[in-house]
Amino acid sequence: MNIKSKILIIAGSDSSGGAGIQADIKTVTVLGSYAMTAVTAVTVQNTIGVRSIVAINPKEILNQIIFSSNDIRPDAIKIGMLHSTKVIRSVIKALDQIKVTKIVLDPVMVAKGGVKLIDNKAINLLKSTLLKRVLILTPNIPEAEILTNTKIKTKEDMIFVAQKLIKLGAKNVLIKGGHLKGKFVHDIYANKKDIKIFNTKRVKTKNTHGTGCTLSSAVATFLSCGKPIKKSCELGIKYVSLAIKSNPNYGKGHGPINHLNSMKINKKFK
Repeated sequence: MNIKSKILIIAGSDSSGGAGIQADIKTVTVLGSYAMTAVTAVTVQNTIGVRSIVAINPKEILNQIIFSSNDIRPDAIKIGMLHSTKVIRSVIKALDQIKVTKIVLDPVMVAKGGVKLIDNKAINLLKSTLLKRVLILTPNIPEAEILTNTKIKTKEDMIFVAQKLIKLGAKNVLIKGGHLKGKFVHDIYANKKDIKIFNTKRVKTKNTHGTGCTLSSAVATFLSCGKPIKKSCELGIKYVSLAIKSNPNYGKGHGPINHLNSMKINKKFK
């Protein structure tokens, strides 16, 4: 199998392997691309919750990005956990130097167990600076609520909030609808000219740890291979849905999904 593209992942590590950089690497690899990493934090966690977070020096995060990219230029970048203003500024400085346009930002803010992974100053900086520099933002419902100070209770609320995020400067938005109840999960894609609702039959399971990380990495991978942005979202959602459906049922809490699932893509990669 030939490698189709190269992805740089900027995110935190998850010791349980279900989310964070571990989930990102698995996703990128299974979908046929090459994963590089810049670790922003090391977390001690399992399926039940997060025990501790060890921050990586922001200067070393910048060095990881620059040093790796100068040698192997990424076709796309996926950004996950950025826990402080210093980390965000370092990442922005690095992005300004390497000048990659296909950037997916997954604004990781709260762990599945409820532990907050980012402070308020960092949230405000992310909104005012980084949000405008990426190609697509992929928040879940709680993250979209935090970014817009708006409660989401319906599919219509999701569309309204997506449009709010576009007004804040986001070029494209994919709001993940898994937190709303119902037989179907509604994921909302939007930009200034288009709105698309992806409807996926809900799988009843507690094993959904890492779905957000996985989706954003899948979108970045499809983008890196030349797929249009809306098609990349559609394929990413399909991959995650299959991964949830075939989950291995590991752990006592929110278990991981199955990254080793295969999916049929009707059109070849460009």
